[in-house]
Amino acid sequence: MKTIGYTQTGAATVLTAQEADRPALRPRDLLVAVMGISVNPVDVKLRANRAPEGLGILGFDASGVVVETGPEVTGYKIGDEVFYAGDVTRPGTNAEFHAVDERIVGRKPASLDFTEAAGLPLTAITAWEMLFDSFRLIEGAGAGQSLLVIGGAGGVGSILIQLSKRLTGLTVIATASRPETQDWVRRMGADHVIDHRGDIAAQLRDLALVPDYVSALTATDQHWPAIIELIAPRGHVALIDDPQGLDIAPAKPKALTLSWEFMFTRSMFGTDMEAQRDLLNRVSAMLDAGELISTVTERADVSTPDSLIAAHERQESGRVIGKQVLPGLSA
Repeated sequence: MKTIGYTQTGAATVLTAQEADRPALRPRDLLVAVMGISVNPVDVKLRANRAPEGLGILGFDASGVVVETGPEVTGYKIGDEVFYAGDVTRPGTNAEFHAVDERIVGRKPASLDFTEAAGLPLTAITAWEMLFDSFRLIEGAGAGQSLLVIGGAGGVGSILIQLSKRLTGLTVIATASRPETQDWVRRMGADHVIDHRGDIAAQLRDLALVPDYVSALTATDQHWPAIIELIAPRGHVALIDDPQGLDIAPAKPKALTLSWEFMFTRSMFGTDMEAQRDLLNRVSAMLDAGELISTVTERADVSTPDSLIAAHERQESGRVIGKQVLPGLSA
């Protein structure tokens, strides 16, 4: 089958067209003809830092059509249209065909084409788990409380703002630094927008808001002193990036909770994996009902090594708004 992979770490140009065998299926696997993919920060990090054993195939978002099922699959059949974010411990979706456990797969939104649909799974899972697993909110709760989203215009921030406004009563403050990113987070539904290049704590004081929750989606180490200053006592900080070091001692006087969100944890450790299937199906239904909107802003016409390299380089620029998508190698 066709793939776009890499055999050594390095710049985006290590990505090349490669042939590989179709993946063998585990008992609960689906074999999916990949019709849409996207690029996420995890792709860039792994390509630059994790040397593959043999051929490395990245890609942790996909939409496509089921073409084969493992012997213990019960939820899907050949011909079903699906979307999902995969498993970081297995080969990725930058391939013609992809094997994935049915328990982390949702039904593709009927209102989106395959390429568009591929822009949602990883970020939607991350945002959902941050709200309901990390923060332990329940749907409809949060009235009178507020959430600060640092890096609101990125892929996770874009869907997190929407889910927060649709499923909780939280007031949402998003950070964005450029006029176009500020306009974008307002479109996603943010109640207030502040500039993370300035004094975040001072801007929140001007708004007379003290966040109970902080979603630190980027540059957490840079913003950590401000987070400690601005958050409410007994507040909760959840982060997804990889700060080199955080001094958590200043969090003690406010009795803060700190947690990481990592959407691959469930698939890596085999814990309540069906939760991701269920939340993806819920997100799919919300998209079809018009309760959520796509976060895709950049879309390639074809998937080639050159187009995937360009998407990686664009991701590395740190200036992507929302999500980038490409057709899958079966499209």
